[in-house]
Amino acid sequence: MKRTHARAWRNLFLAGAMALATLGTGMALAEGKAAVFEGKPVKIGQGTAHTVVRTGADGAVAAIGVVFTEGMLDGLPVAAPGANPLFSYVLGMPAKGPKTAVDHVMIDWESLGHPPPQVYDVPHFDFHFYVVSREEVSKVRFNGPNDSADPGQQPPAELMPAGYILPPGTAVPRMGVHAINPTAPEFQKQPFTATFIYGYYKKRLTFVEPMASLEFFRSKPSFSAPVPRPAKYSKSGTYPSRYSVGYDDAKKVYEVMLEELR
Repeated sequence: MKRTHARAWRNLFLAGAMALATLGTGMALAEGKAAVFEGKPVKIGQGTAHTVVRTGADGAVAAIGVVFTEGMLDGLPVAAPGANPLFSYVLGMPAKGPKTAVDHVMIDWESLGHPPPQVYDVPHFDFHFYVVSREEVSKVRFNGPNDSADPGQQPPAELMPAGYILPPGTAVPRMGVHAINPTAPEFQKQPFTATFIYGYYKKRLTFVEPMASLEFFRSKPSFSAPVPRPAKYSKSGTYPSRYSVGYDDAKKVYEVMLEELR
């Protein structure tokens, strides 16, 4: 009888140990899986857009971006003559998942484009990934567009990517001053498709901004390019070394992503 009981206890112990080992393995696998966290969809045009944060198997943030449906490119508002041609939509970051340097995203539909002429004066979208709060953005004020030439708005050299310039005429209220890459294709007499801009206010980085034309999106692109990086950032966190503008034919959605974060 004692031998039978001993054998039963031994078998029970082994079964329990195996169950715990299996459970432990399952937890490790779950923790080791890449994950996707999505923000609340916002209606734009005849579609929707939402933010997304993707993590790798190590749990680190691999990409931050915006995903939107095909319908977003249809039924977009058009400004009346003399009215402001800019239409803005705020996208919150995912409620769950890791926090990032990005506080929120503003999609600006530029129905008539904006200066400089013969460069960005075509219908396009600005994707402002703000690293400051909405309250701080609301306090961004200028006397005029040429305030970007004010010494008080010029960021330190270490906050500007090599080759970027902050020209006059790029100060926009509730945004910031815009630093551009003068070697980008659109400044070499090529049609504007997609580009990457840095934004500042009172010498601090306030946003990073992929821009892409409506025509480029309609071509259902598969585009990726390196992002020139400054030596330092005003806010701690990981920032993109690459960005992409693409169309997912299987899901019928477009993506604008900040990638290779470090």
